[in-house]
Amino acid sequence: MGTPRLGAPVGMNRVWGRLAGALVVAAAVALMGSAPPLTISELHVCADPYNMPFSDDHEQGFENKIANVVARDLNARVVNYWWPHRRGFVRNSLSTGSCDVIIGAPVGWELVATARPYYRSTYYFVYRADRGLAIHSLDDTILKHLRIGVNIIGYDYTNTPPARALTVRGIVGLVGFGNFLNPAPKADHPQDIIEAVAKDSIDVAIVWGPRAGYWAKRAPVPLTLVPLPDSDPVSAMSFAFDIGMGVRHADKELKAQLDSVIERRRGEIVAILQDYNVPMIEMPLTGSDASRHFTSNPAMEKPE
Repeated sequence: MGTPRLGAPVGMNRVWGRLAGALVVAAAVALMGSAPPLTISELHVCADPYNMPFSDDHEQGFENKIANVVARDLNARVVNYWWPHRRGFVRNSLSTGSCDVIIGAPVGWELVATARPYYRSTYYFVYRADRGLAIHSLDDTILKHLRIGVNIIGYDYTNTPPARALTVRGIVGLVGFGNFLNPAPKADHPQDIIEAVAKDSIDVAIVWGPRAGYWAKRAPVPLTLVPLPDSDPVSAMSFAFDIGMGVRHADKELKAQLDSVIERRRGEIVAILQDYNVPMIEMPLTGSDASRHFTSNPAMEKPE
């Protein structure tokens, strides 16, 4: 009989080899899990320079204020990249790497990954309180006899959801207000549609909630705001949207950080929205809205 060899059988060596490999992988995973979160010194924000109440280049909009809340929480400072919110907005800002976050993006907007929503709003009827109108639905027959103003978006003048819903009902001849916003006297201005109601140039406007609430509060005459429902079964259009913050789909760490900041600073964020008279509605308890997808941003008039 030969001299016995020291050590375990070959089969046992293989088992130990596998265990050692598994321990190495587990250690690596543990190290990754314990790695410090992404740290940034600058929060690069994609923003419109002339689109109150959302943002402007004087940082007077509520999205500017919210961006600063987020940056302070992250011990960073805001760096704005200005680009108008119209067709090509994401393509020319977020997608190029010129900026990293859109402060207002509807959940389900397929061009971005959205952090958890921080408010929900809908479209509103806006009309003068002294006109004796009592409009509560797109099915109110009086709408066929009124001058109705709506915002139109994009280079192809795509209609907003309420405008499409009215068209399905045979209500045409709407008064369109453009979204090529800039301060030039003859250009489009964000308050134009509300001012037209106040001046009696149109009878009623249908406007996205934040814009309606902010500018109606500043109108020279009392205006009535009536919310549209979450959705319209006749046209299958959605009117209400959860709004979060948008990042590139690959930026998972930044998205996770924004989720945490929104939760920690929710009270401050809501207070800012209230200061700007943004009408908010209760967010649904289910995640059904999060599964919807949009090729453009119907809530904020921010096409791709």
